[in-house]
Amino acid sequence: MSDGKKREYEVEERLQYKDHMTEIIRKAEDEGHFEDLPGKGKPLHLGRNYGGNSYEAQLNKTLKDNHVLPRWVELANEIDHLKEQLQTREGKERKKLVKEINKKIKEYNYACPPSLQRNKVSE
Repeated sequence: MSDGKKREYEVEERLQYKDHMTEIIRKAEDEGHFEDLPGKGKPLHLGRNYGGNSYEAQLNKTLKDNHVLPRWVELANEIDHLKEQLQTREGKERKKLVKEINKKIKEYNYACPPSLQRNKVSE
């Protein structure tokens, strides 16, 4: 193999993969579409390793790198917050809160990777 062919192949190999989502987001950011977002530029703390399968892992990495939370991560944070409130509630208030938590858990389980699904809360 000649040295020239080897170099062409190496350049071609490096240019094959493009992350189109990041490219689109960066272009929109350069145009100033995200200037008014609360939390822009702050690091994103997901709390857990939200990997899932390799395709979801790439999507979640791209979202995290661009400071965008998937809906199921937001729901997980809301569920955790409501579960903390559950400890101080009793009677009808507790039943109402359990019902609300279970509704959010159902929505969460439809949106999240199968390996991260949660069980409903019992009264």
